[in-house]
Amino acid sequence: QVQLVESGGGLVQAGGSLTLSCAANGRTFGTYTTAWFRQTPGKEREFVAAIQWSGSTYYADTVKGRFTISRVNAANMMYLQMNSLKPEDAAVYSCAASPAIAGSRRSPSQYDFWGQGTQVTVSS
Repeated sequence: QVQLVESGGGLVQAGGSLTLSCAANGRTFGTYTTAWFRQTPGKEREFVAAIQWSGSTYYADTVKGRFTISRVNAANMMYLQMNSLKPEDAAVYSCAASPAIAGSRRSPSQYDFWGQGTQVTVSS
């Protein structure tokens, strides 16, 4: 069982930057695929970025070039560096993990473990 805890959310002006962190408790990330998703009220959970244990990364087109996903396996930490933030990036951001994923890695249904989420607010 993996317990995920996000931190780092908050209020930032448009154009600003924010870094989210995700800590894994209970076991190591190991070979898990980990990802960030975001959700706004009334909308479905949206894929943001994913990273494999090998370091391969995947991004949603809406954040490519502005966000960077990374992780430190030895520390069981994952990060999301968010630059050039836009008002439409405002959402609850959640981290997720899965021991084995085949396919796109972009569907929430592919992930077994989730954090509680952290709010990101972007003022215009």
